Amino acid sequence: MYLLSKDLVFPPVNLANKDGLLAIGGDLSAERLLLAYKSGIFPWYNQGEPIIWYSPNPRMVLFPKNLKISKSMKQIIRKNEFSVTFNENFSEVISNCKNSYREGQGGTWITDEMQQAYINLHQLGVAKSVEVWKEDELVGGLYGIDLGHVFCGESMFSEVSNGSKLAFIYLVQKLEKENYKLIDCQVYNEHLASLGAEEISRAEFLTYLKK
Repeated sequence: MYLLSKDLVFPPVNLANKDGLLAIGGDLSAERLLLAYKSGIFPWYNQGEPIIWYSPNPRMVLFPKNLKISKSMKQIIRKNEFSVTFNENFSEVISNCKNSYREGQGGTWITDEMQQAYINLHQLGVAKSVEVWKEDELVGGLYGIDLGHVFCGESMFSEVSNGSKLAFIYLVQKLEKENYKLIDCQVYNEHLASLGAEEISRAEFLTYLKK
């Protein structure tokens, strides 16, 4: 594990350990966060811990053309009970993600410092959100970092069944129309695998970041 200084630099990602842990320390400035995402690195730590930086291998990604929409989700979309917006209420989305209960986790990994850092990135036009509404109530959503050809997903929440799935599906369909290469999902989980996400090597993932 590498200890970061004030210098705006990260060690090569191939020096990460088997769990993807690469470095510790540094800060959450917009400049460092942008450098991190462009290098295949992201912060992940709990409140009260130092900033920890990861670059996992393999990497969970979704190629937009591989999106899988189940019959039940297609029925939900056809019912038109929800509306979906893009980048209209970022602060509420990240707040809901932060406060959502996640089974198997003792607490949120979105610290106060991290929340403010991503709000700062949103104000710079880099961090973006998807909102799912039922009438006038925000019932689902997600946010992430938009690199222009790759969208790095960070977190999602759902107050109703399938709320986050709906946000993800609409995002993927939008990004496919805009010719994005892939959506970065970071690490494996069954929820995203069911939607078509797959694992690729870190080396392959980095080639997409550089395109």
